[in-house]
Amino acid sequence: MKEFKGTHIGERVWQRIKNLPYKKRLAMIALALALGATSLLFTSHMGKMLQHKEMNEMALWSYAMERVGEGHLADPLIFQVIHNQKIPFILLDESGRVEKSHLVPQEVANNPDARMKVIMRFSRQNQPLEINLPHGRRFMLFYGNSALLNWLILFPYLQLAVVALFVLFAFLTFRTSKQDEQNRVWIGMAKETAHQLGTPISSLMGWLEYLRSQGIDPAAIDEMNKDLTRLIKVADRFGKIGSETDLAKANLNEVVNDCVVYFKTRIPRKVSLRYNGLAMAPVGAQLNSALFEWVVENLLKNALDALQGVGEIEVSVSEDDNWAYVDVRDTGKGIAKGQWRKIFEPGFTTKTRGWGLGLSLSKRIIEEYHGGRIAVVESELGQGTTIRIAVKRADAQ
Repeated sequence: MKEFKGTHIGERVWQRIKNLPYKKRLAMIALALALGATSLLFTSHMGKMLQHKEMNEMALWSYAMERVGEGHLADPLIFQVIHNQKIPFILLDESGRVEKSHLVPQEVANNPDARMKVIMRFSRQNQPLEINLPHGRRFMLFYGNSALLNWLILFPYLQLAVVALFVLFAFLTFRTSKQDEQNRVWIGMAKETAHQLGTPISSLMGWLEYLRSQGIDPAAIDEMNKDLTRLIKVADRFGKIGSETDLAKANLNEVVNDCVVYFKTRIPRKVSLRYNGLAMAPVGAQLNSALFEWVVENLLKNALDALQGVGEIEVSVSEDDNWAYVDVRDTGKGIAKGQWRKIFEPGFTTKTRGWGLGLSLSKRIIEEYHGGRIAVVESELGQGTTIRIAVKRADAQ
């Protein structure tokens, strides 16, 4: 039996819409909104026309009742007008008693309180009509809207709700689509950067071996090797962006210590860098060590920028029953409270140089890849800032 391919038509159409240029998608939304507005106006116009028609029908019915009162009982047209009525009404005599009701439940028509509520509702919907019969008899006709008219009055609101949902869905979809497009660009740039770094890294490794053979100071070569190792890590990190991220149990103390050790020999002399992780029991956490180190390094760089060459940085590791924490505290210029969240947004930066992507990328690595949290937990202008990373402990439930 051949597979029925029509079940995927909707999916294929949706994919084609998503692949349209941004301006064409906006044009489709504008067209849909225009059609929705036209439909609303048309429905509203139809409702007014039907309401006017029903008013005429009830005026004709009241006239037919007057003719019956004058003795025209045998007229088939009058009989048809009176008995083929689809509009609810209540007919009261001069003393307020119910003379006749139609499409109104009998228990409502016979209950004075319930009947008064219905009459008030009918009066809000339509102007009551007065019926004058021979011998001075007078009646008041209270009538409401037919079921069809009630639905037609309600229909524009349903349309508005549908249009609002469509606009919201389109906005969220296109925003997500645009974000996905931007993400694909950044992922492509990251992977291309990793690829381009491969050639100079290989060349530097060769030159480093050559320098070793020339009797160069081993200490200098070791420092150069550390920088080359770091460059290899950077290339590896860029290559991991957008790929499936594997987490493994790691000693958080050692992962953070590697970052601290690297920075200690590369910070200004008037900046002190302290770390408590090696003086405490190991803290196990589920990490991708290469990406997690990237986050810690970003926090250390930001702390150094905040110090402007003078001050203290303290890195500490702690834990509770479910979470492991890394706090990076500096004594720098601090962050205004209104910017605590903004510093993690793409493009936000207080520096004259840079694209403002470091903390944004850090947030994504921690929250999306590690299922953790990163946030400013304390900051005061002129006093310093503490940023905390929280990740699940390796043995947490």
